[in-house]
Amino acid sequence: MAHDTAAAVRIYGKDGCPHTNRAREALPGAVFLDVLADPLALAEMLRLTNGVRRIPVIVRGAEVEIGFKRGA
Repeated sequence: MAHDTAAAVRIYGKDGCPHTNRAREALPGAVFLDVLADPLALAEMLRLTNGVRRIPVIVRGAEVEIGFKRGA
């Protein structure tokens, strides 16, 4: 599945992760991409983070945030 939603906020994470869940709750309109269920999402996340395997990864346009900071 191609993830070409450049204008949307995207959250790369995994179901059941408390940090991912907090990001999803704080950003209810964001597109969620499960990196465990979708190998293409994992590959895209790793490309965006230069190989960093820490979730969630939140993408807003060209801005990539690794980890979720409350109030972000």
